[in-house]
Amino acid sequence: MTLRSPDPLAGVVSTTASGERLVFVPRRIQELGLALGGGVMVPLWIAAPILLPVLLVAALTGSGLLWAILWAGLGLAVVAVIALATAMVFVSAATMVRWIEFRPQGDAARVVIARLLRSSTVSAAGLQRVVVIERLRLGRRKSIAVVLHTREGAAVKCEPAFRAPLCEVRTEALIDWLTARLGPTSVAVEHRTEVDREFLYPDEWWTGSDLAALWHVPVSAVDELATRHGVRSRRYTPRAGAMYSAPEAVTVYHPGRAHEVAGALRAERETGPETNGTPHPPDQPPDHR
Repeated sequence: MTLRSPDPLAGVVSTTASGERLVFVPRRIQELGLALGGGVMVPLWIAAPILLPVLLVAALTGSGLLWAILWAGLGLAVVAVIALATAMVFVSAATMVRWIEFRPQGDAARVVIARLLRSSTVSAAGLQRVVVIERLRLGRRKSIAVVLHTREGAAVKCEPAFRAPLCEVRTEALIDWLTARLGPTSVAVEHRTEVDREFLYPDEWWTGSDLAALWHVPVSAVDELATRHGVRSRRYTPRAGAMYSAPEAVTVYHPGRAHEVAGALRAERETGPETNGTPHPPDQPPDHR
């Protein structure tokens, strides 16, 4: 059994000879390799469905015109691979922040921002604020970023690499760490959440049973609670199984506010809401009659 480190920022922050470092991209070569791989695969993924049928028909018919088209398409694909791979590597190297370091240790007078191939320095006095941004979907974090705002109006966005240790760090621990370094300089550390509410397809919406399990209420109480808390609903006929039986319409609910409502209901239970002087059971909605 693997024991979890007691340090909530293990693998994310470190102390160097110059100061204290917050790491966003642990492995620089790996990140450049991913950018290079993406630049190679995207043009091939687009070109393959077009060139493969041409190759098949050219091989069966022996048409010189089709072979000429095929070779021209392959040439364009190679040019696109080279151009896109070069661009993606350049953009990643120029913009992605590998780590930031507060120097000197214990008295952060400046912040060093290290990108993949270069670095720059900002004085702590030149920072206006630091914002930790969380993007949430269905109550779960999808991404996190640290944005450094300077007094000149510039903003440096620092995002962790794919599956970097920072992706798993608790937001409170990260904010506390940043506040401890920037507190003496009076730079505010703010927290902002961005909730992804884009659920375009009815297949992504939740059934009454899904919400009942999340809200810890009977299925019969879901519709009333959804109406009270402004959760949108609609009638939807699932396509799955329609070939084998007559389709049956069901009521589905937009999941965008589902976790916010769950938090509100949990707060109501914890504070012991009462109606007409009678406490409600923990899993029952209030009676508004």
